[in-house]
Amino acid sequence: MADRPRIRITQIQDYRFTVDFGASLSDLRVDEAEPIGEGAGPFPEQMLIASVANCLCASMVFALGKYRQDCGGLEAEASCRVDRNAEGRLRIYGIDVRIGLGARMADMDRIDRVIAQFERFCTVSESVKVGIPVLVTVHDGDGLRLN
Repeated sequence: MADRPRIRITQIQDYRFTVDFGASLSDLRVDEAEPIGEGAGPFPEQMLIASVANCLCASMVFALGKYRQDCGGLEAEASCRVDRNAEGRLRIYGIDVRIGLGARMADMDRIDRVIAQFERFCTVSESVKVGIPVLVTVHDGDGLRLN
């Protein structure tokens, strides 16, 4: 990869920062959650799970396209489990992502092939899994769990 993804973070005040993604994108203001921050923007744990979920959704779209499947749109919800380690420091111990497809399984004849491989296309989640467990579930339009 010739160009490495880059950002620039600049402190505004206290725990508030501006994330600069480059000239073609708007800056993003981030903050820590209360009580240490003011919650004036997404906080780091939210940014991490957003990155994981976004990459998984993009990988799902790629795999659906590869097998010419129409999922009727998709959405995802992500959360993480945060707890203190032996030293009393907060750490992320797991990420859960639930992807919902709009179509029913019966209407997607190759969905089994998509489900079998879409996670492997995801650069972010596959990298994060090295240090943090990531549990991904996929449900069809009827709520049926596909994996």
